[in-house]
Amino acid sequence: MKYSVAFLFLFINSVLFGQLPKGFVYVKDIVPDLNVELRYNTNNNFVGKRIEGYRSNKLILTTEAAYALKQVQEALQNQNLCLLVYDGYRPQRAVNHFMNWAQNLNDTVNKQKYYPYVKKKDLFKEEYIATRSGHSRGSTLDLTIIDGNTGKPIDMGSSYDFFGEASWVNFEGISKEQKANRQLLQTVMLQYGFRNYPKEWWHFTLRQEPFLDTYFDFVID
Repeated sequence: MKYSVAFLFLFINSVLFGQLPKGFVYVKDIVPDLNVELRYNTNNNFVGKRIEGYRSNKLILTTEAAYALKQVQEALQNQNLCLLVYDGYRPQRAVNHFMNWAQNLNDTVNKQKYYPYVKKKDLFKEEYIATRSGHSRGSTLDLTIIDGNTGKPIDMGSSYDFFGEASWVNFEGISKEQKANRQLLQTVMLQYGFRNYPKEWWHFTLRQEPFLDTYFDFVID
């Protein structure tokens, strides 16, 4: 895999000095009241293990994405709602971890929970797993909405990281309330500059992302 000189400089600088590459921020510095639950920093994910590159529950994004997310949070708080973020910047080594897991067809421990209707060998073909992810460019994130009264995520009709048609944004086999909840998330994210991935109601990328062609690999510390 080839990396640009600029990328290597940023990576080495982050390792030696414990700093994020230029253009990246810890999102809590911008949105202090944001709820963050990085699933890949835990065993609670489709692999069933903590993913390589995740060493803490600290959400990292590009500066532009973080400030756009701040606007989303503030808009939702006016409706007694707030965000819960499951993933943001994702190191390339984490993507590689997913790839290696997907190629081991005998490891289906979490199939019933996360991909009951998709054969593991088809996860690449169905575009649920890829060799590169927009998350590694730093302006993509996975998230949902929390009810301000109950403190619980609102019902979106399928769980986070469920690989199947039930997670497609326009899936018809859910209730009116669930459709409305998905539409609320779609609307507010679109309003502040994010676009959605149609097969995952939780997945959004900043339209004006600053690193279109760079896939970073610094760890989340």
